[in-house]
Amino acid sequence: MLRHLIRRLGQAFLVVAGVVALTFVITRLLPGDPAVAFAGPKASATELAAARQRFGLDDPLWMQLVTYARDLLTGDLGTSLHTRQPVADDLALAFPASLELVGAALLVAIVVGIPLGIAAARYRAKFQDFSVRLSTMLAVSVPVFWLALAVQTVFASGLRWFPVAGEYDSTLDTVSPLTVYTNITAVDALITGNWPILTSTLHHLVLPSLVVAAYPAGVVAQLTRAALIEESGQDHARMARALGFSQTEVLTRFSLRPVLNPLLSLVALVFAYSIVNGFLVEAIFNWPGLGRYAADSIRSLDIPAIAGVTLLVALLYVLANLIVDLLQGVIDPRVRRR
Repeated sequence: MLRHLIRRLGQAFLVVAGVVALTFVITRLLPGDPAVAFAGPKASATELAAARQRFGLDDPLWMQLVTYARDLLTGDLGTSLHTRQPVADDLALAFPASLELVGAALLVAIVVGIPLGIAAARYRAKFQDFSVRLSTMLAVSVPVFWLALAVQTVFASGLRWFPVAGEYDSTLDTVSPLTVYTNITAVDALITGNWPILTSTLHHLVLPSLVVAAYPAGVVAQLTRAALIEESGQDHARMARALGFSQTEVLTRFSLRPVLNPLLSLVALVFAYSIVNGFLVEAIFNWPGLGRYAADSIRSLDIPAIAGVTLLVALLYVLANLIVDLLQGVIDPRVRRR
């Protein structure tokens, strides 16, 4: 297990180094001058020179890359040209809101997707299977922005069952102010017993989390169905049926566990994908997460902020895959020999 851990950490380090270099190159290829974005379009030549010197834009590219990597090791992602605050501080405020949204969405996807996959495998080639395959195909295929606008129009603007946008009712900041510990509103409200804000946050969370959950729920259900059908044809499943176990018991007790490894890998990939996929959802529902921060950064040509968001999302992919690799090594010792 130790060798497996060291090997995976080494691979993750190489991937992160490549991501850092690629992020640096991409930010340098973006159109526009960061010095102008920071100092303003009416800045004098002296002010522009000072801005270029501050951000090291006059240094050779290799020296800028070395400086960029050195600053990253100390947690310095630069200063936002838009907010004039450290990018790391901005991300520390925006990321928890995205994590709250995606975490709720993945919980819904797992709770809904796995039972649907089991039901489809149990009633293979029957009406239930056809219904699950059709619904999951639609969930995977429908553009997320269209789905977000549709549910917002129907359930928020039309039926008025849920709020149109926002993270919680802003009037509660005066009536029942929230004490912040984690910057995840639902968690902070639960920790401090702030039930009005917790109730309002959960109410606001329903529609955007369901929209973000649509794609991962469909993929989880499809993978679960396909993997269970394959496993149910193995010798251990046939033996269980010969011993008198029902098809449902064979699927849930004997075939589901081997499916956990591919499901873990899928959830890791879907988690990082949902962070990015949620950007449009956050913009539509005015959710104060990475999506809104990234949109503001792109509009203002805030290169340090754009690089910070890009690097954070890439690191999430690497971290999620690393965690899954280690968990797979614990669940199935054969994985450690790969």
